Amino acid sequence: MPAANGGEPSSRKSVAVADPGFAVRVYVSIDMEGVAGIATRNQCIRGMDDYPRGRVLMTAEANATIAGAFDGGATAVLVNDSHGDMANLLPDELDPRAELLLGSPKTASMVEGVDGGFDVAMFVGYHAGAGVEGGVLAHTYSSAVFYDVRLNGRSMTETELNARLAAAHGVPLGLVTGDDHLCRLVASEMPNVRTVEVKRGRGFTVAASLHPTVACERIREASAEVVANSGGLAVMDVGDRFEIEVDLVTVPMADLAAMVPGTRRRGRTVTFVGATIFDAFGALRCWMYLGMVAGR
Repeated sequence: MPAANGGEPSSRKSVAVADPGFAVRVYVSIDMEGVAGIATRNQCIRGMDDYPRGRVLMTAEANATIAGAFDGGATAVLVNDSHGDMANLLPDELDPRAELLLGSPKTASMVEGVDGGFDVAMFVGYHAGAGVEGGVLAHTYSSAVFYDVRLNGRSMTETELNARLAAAHGVPLGLVTGDDHLCRLVASEMPNVRTVEVKRGRGFTVAASLHPTVACERIREASAEVVANSGGLAVMDVGDRFEIEVDLVTVPMADLAAMVPGTRRRGRTVTFVGATIFDAFGALRCWMYLGMVAGR
């Protein structure tokens, strides 16, 4: 498995990077399905036997990101727990230099807390989008509700949607970590964003993973370098058209989703055109929660 950006694996336990010379506030959104050592639902769902260990692995990658950020000159780090009920990270095990945002529901979900005061965003433990062959636990926001999520006619991943939400606040995305399917997409669609591949997807619940310690070393090194060079990052162009469209899993889900004002429906597909990316994302979130109700 290649190292970050195709380089040779590093054996260093810490990374020394020059201070960038200015205050840097770092935003970290961390999911669980894209963490090294995780490949099954049992590791990601509260109440399942392997979930407690999944929390440990997730917290370790969060700590590697935080440590790297401070290695690179960060002055503040906010970590948003972005998986499931968004209360997975072990607060007492998290690097005390960072602030933790946990609990749900959050209005902005996986990018809750992002604002114009941040200099760079990092998405850790992320995964491929709905329907990606070989993507480990691949989905877009909810595999139980959404069969596909599209923005302006193009299928989206959580990474791409969340990057646009951050960009709308003027915050550039600097780092993405996860499986090979996601890293290839990011390299193609967002070539200026650093990626760290921590596992190779061989099926929905099958992965060839780096050892978690090795993955954390690579994440820490990449985080440090991204922060040290964050002054040169460009903010994504969000565009001016925001048509969000989803294919829902069941007809009853579409019945409820169609109740959201401004929604157009065609069978199990619903569409909404927002004046801003925030409007479009708001409709998506409403559809998701209504779909969860219909799926009970």
